[in-house]
Amino acid sequence: MIASVDGRIDCDMTEQIEGGNEYYEALESLACPSMLMGRVTMQMHYALAEPFIAADTTPIGCEAFHIARKAAAYCVGVDTHGILQWGESEFDGQALLIITDEQCPKAYHDRLTEQGISWIATGKNGINLARAMELLAEKFGVERLAVTGGGHINGAFLEAELLDEVSFMVAPGIDGRGGMAAVFDGITDKNRPATQLYLQSVKQMGETVWMRYKFKR
Repeated sequence: MIASVDGRIDCDMTEQIEGGNEYYEALESLACPSMLMGRVTMQMHYALAEPFIAADTTPIGCEAFHIARKAAAYCVGVDTHGILQWGESEFDGQALLIITDEQCPKAYHDRLTEQGISWIATGKNGINLARAMELLAEKFGVERLAVTGGGHINGAFLEAELLDEVSFMVAPGIDGRGGMAAVFDGITDKNRPATQLYLQSVKQMGETVWMRYKFKR
């Protein structure tokens, strides 16, 4: 993730304060060919403007998956209820793969299949992220995955203890606007203790600072 000094991640803002192409240079060096994003981020960058509306809302009702094609790299989108529509089946050379829960309409998965888009449905009431990651590894061959936001999906992965490393870049600027998403956001347990990290490395890239942390388990 790249953020302002105050930890905010609004894309329009970070584009204003990032000096060059540091974010993508750092991401490439992490050797994570597949990336995962939450619904809001996918809507912002990749999905069509109009939402998907199922004529038949019968849920898929069970854990299932569809491999449209095996790929060396995937653009993974988390879309719990099946809202996003797609005009393409891959982006920047990464095959699109959508994760929903089992309450998502089967019509949505049928549509993805028709479009040549891979998908996973898991979790009775909300996505079972741990199981989704197992299926990504076992069925799709994903060994390294970069979770690239937004704040709520980052928070969900943190809460599920599914992260191995935090790769965090601070760009030279301040947001300061109330209500803007932070790098990790959306955890509702007010009594949850802080997650402790230890610093692996620090690198200056232009005026941006790149820090890599491991977790104290």
